[in-house]
Amino acid sequence: MNYPFWNIPYLGSSWVIGIIAIFHVMISQFAVGGGFYLLFAERKAMREGRTDWHQQLIKHSKFFLTITGIYGTVSGVGIWFAIGLTHPEATSTLIHNFVFGWAIEWVFFMVELITAAVYYYTWDKIDPKLHLKVGWVYAGASAATLIIINGILTFMLTPGDTWLAVAGTGAEASKFWFAFFNPTYWPSLLLRSAVCISLAGVWALVTSSCIDGDKFPALKSSLVKWSVKWLMAAFVIVPFALIWYLWMVPASQRALLTLGIDTIGAGTFSVVTRIALLIIITSATIVGVAYQLAYKNPIDFNLSTAISILLLALMATAAGEYSREMLRKPYVIGGWMYSNGVRVKYVDAINRNGYLKDSLWVWKDSAGQSSSYSRGEAIFRGECSSCHTLDGYRPIRQLLAGRDRANIASFLKMLHEYKADSPYRRFMPPLSGTAEDVNDLTEYLNYQVNPPATKPQTLAQK
Repeated sequence: MNYPFWNIPYLGSSWVIGIIAIFHVMISQFAVGGGFYLLFAERKAMREGRTDWHQQLIKHSKFFLTITGIYGTVSGVGIWFAIGLTHPEATSTLIHNFVFGWAIEWVFFMVELITAAVYYYTWDKIDPKLHLKVGWVYAGASAATLIIINGILTFMLTPGDTWLAVAGTGAEASKFWFAFFNPTYWPSLLLRSAVCISLAGVWALVTSSCIDGDKFPALKSSLVKWSVKWLMAAFVIVPFALIWYLWMVPASQRALLTLGIDTIGAGTFSVVTRIALLIIITSATIVGVAYQLAYKNPIDFNLSTAISILLLALMATAAGEYSREMLRKPYVIGGWMYSNGVRVKYVDAINRNGYLKDSLWVWKDSAGQSSSYSRGEAIFRGECSSCHTLDGYRPIRQLLAGRDRANIASFLKMLHEYKADSPYRRFMPPLSGTAEDVNDLTEYLNYQVNPPATKPQTLAQK
């Protein structure tokens, strides 16, 4: 436990990341696909002499700049802030292993921001062909950010055997490209690229739905239909890309999905399966609604329907990001670091020496002593609170309700032993520490579930 704990009651710190990330991904992938949408739409308008398209694209580019340049940027910074507080160990690993990758990504990101502004503010002020070249620069820079970020995100699920062989030796940087082009890199890049294209169409439907169909029927009809084509084309690619991606996911992680399918009738451990079904249902609904209400009836297509499609896309994005996170269980970096920040290779040492041996974040009295309760609280915060809260998301009090101290101790012993046949092994890290650590955590959890009359002193009170 090398860092202080960031306590977010009820919601949990991980969901702070999740909420920010869902909105950020929705916008950042629009920033990639939307750049190409504007580029090809402008080129089409130039070739066909569509001055009506030209004026509408100016409005759409302002909308694009506002959404991506403001909300996309702020949410991106918010993710960095949240992950640094929630998963400092994992964040440190990503920074140290991909420091030059992050630096390059930030360079492209700055180019992306600058060219997006230049693109909007130079409409009708520079030569149209030069303006189109600005669009190409933006599209290239935004695609480069996706290419780089994709490598880092997929590394967290499948770092690859070559990188894992040197992890912890100080030679990780020598295997940078093996870590970057990891087993799920290419299918994920194809999948995310398809999603970027589809989101370009989804967001474009928002602005094109605002066109007055009575005054400009030809303009609205052509733009709405063209936007739907972007959406449809991408959804043809997504199923094949998703199958390829899941094929490259380690069998141990795919087992989380299989476990859900095997037990879906009873609803046991089926969260990944349920999320997968949600992705399929929302995606199919988006295609159906877009085709029936937008492509077939473009003149009557209105803003409320466009917002509905956008919300469905938000649900699909949320489900996709949540399932990607769940597939990493019990790791935050596959095979190297568990979801609670404990490195796999250090578990045996922690079991021998104790989880809190070198921790500064345990309350001690004036004599330098700590109680079993305060040590258990520190262990809970370090080993459990990345995924659980006391009352809220995955609530410990509710999950352990009805158990007495002996039953809680038996349950923790099972997590500590981490046997191959344990049903929790697939999605929970081992409980690391000595027998005394397990006893301290038992003491703390037993108090939460079966509180005594006298409340012991807590870290928060001190």
